[in-house]
Amino acid sequence: MPESRGLGRLTAGVRAFNSRPSTVQALRRLRRALPGDPGFGDPLSAAGRESPAAIARLADRLFDDEPSATQELGLGALQVWHSLLERAGRGGGTQECTLLFTDLVGFSAWAARAGDDDALELLRSVTSRLERAVLNHRGRVVKRLGDGMMAVFPSAQLGFDAVVEARERLADVEVSGYRPELRAGLHTGVPRAIGGDYLGVDVNVAARLAEGATAGETLVSDAALAELDPGSVNARRKLTYRLSRPKGVPSDISIYAVTTKA
Repeated sequence: MPESRGLGRLTAGVRAFNSRPSTVQALRRLRRALPGDPGFGDPLSAAGRESPAAIARLADRLFDDEPSATQELGLGALQVWHSLLERAGRGGGTQECTLLFTDLVGFSAWAARAGDDDALELLRSVTSRLERAVLNHRGRVVKRLGDGMMAVFPSAQLGFDAVVEARERLADVEVSGYRPELRAGLHTGVPRAIGGDYLGVDVNVAARLAEGATAGETLVSDAALAELDPGSVNARRKLTYRLSRPKGVPSDISIYAVTTKA
């Protein structure tokens, strides 16, 4: 019996160490110093089908909801693995394209109040307009992401024009007092194509640009901006350099915000 009591105390001690906030915070700081994206393991960085991302999603299901040292150690190892694959070229593609992510500002809060019927009505209306704008500019909808969307285009100019048209098409949409305001992220790169989906750092960059945009704003990477016709950002729009950087966007990528002038 003394042995079982000793084992119980040891187990309790390990559990306490594993869930101790100071331990978790220390490991998170360590992850920021490791190669790769320190945000690896969140829904954006683990959205692909390659091995590290798939395991990260599985790990997220296996771990408790509360942060733990075990979780941080596991995600840190996956972060380094993913970074090594990217450096070896296994995470990249061979054909340049422009990636567009969009979503609706304030949709979730409104939908919680409005209810499922109104939310569904709005999403149907928004989706049909967004997809029409994408198709009109030679784009392809890769996937729908709740109130958002991922699309791919042959060029940044086509992607940018699709966003402009999408906003015009959404101008007359209103359901239960909610008028959808689109935010978007546009990035040009060479993502890895797998089946009908795209994976890799360039996908994460475009997604995080959209996540960092505000209502009516399109965040554009310098790679995408270089392909835009200056005349397309005309007197009706304002182009500014974005100093603040969404989490996960590499420091060597400059970010610009395109907004419609009042």
